[in-house]
Amino acid sequence: MVKLLYQGHGSLRFTMQDGRVIYVDPYAGEGYDKPADVVLVTHNHSDHNKVKLITQKEGCKIITNKEALADGVHNRFSFDGLEIEAVEARNLMHSVKACVGYIITLDGIRVYCSGDTSKTKQMQEFAKQELDYALFCGDGMFNMGSKEAAECAKIVGAKHNVLIHTKPGALFDLSKAQKWSAPNKLIIQPGEELEL
Repeated sequence: MVKLLYQGHGSLRFTMQDGRVIYVDPYAGEGYDKPADVVLVTHNHSDHNKVKLITQKEGCKIITNKEALADGVHNRFSFDGLEIEAVEARNLMHSVKACVGYIITLDGIRVYCSGDTSKTKQMQEFAKQELDYALFCGDGMFNMGSKEAAECAKIVGAKHNVLIHTKPGALFDLSKAQKWSAPNKLIIQPGEELEL
């Protein structure tokens, strides 16, 4: 069973059935005690790229927006059953050439991690991928707010939708998540680990 630990803000930790550990946008909260096999960074802002928080296993792969966008295309990465696809992200501060989101497939579970973004054209293609989970930023500070995030959730069509990155300077805003109008909404609070 794949496990997802929501650490707060935009920070996530996945643990695969074989024990491999994947971090996304390390910065906030607790739960950096497990050494990493893969670290994913969506863009180069300080609240998404604190890789130094993580102990890395030998051979750990670190993929930032630079690797994800190498040669000017959204790249794919494969590590023995772990599939990572870089996808479009953009907001008022970042062009589509400066940041990414990721669709991650872990033990057959497909998860979209939006990174810092507003609505993108590519989101319309995601419904074909039959995603299990989609995690959307929704702070409304340069990124989309919760209303636009709910619209994106309808477009993407994942089985479960989670609002993260809800309030600048805070781990989480529970009241915003509770009011979020996305379909198939799932609330995960910082420090909570979910079996996917």
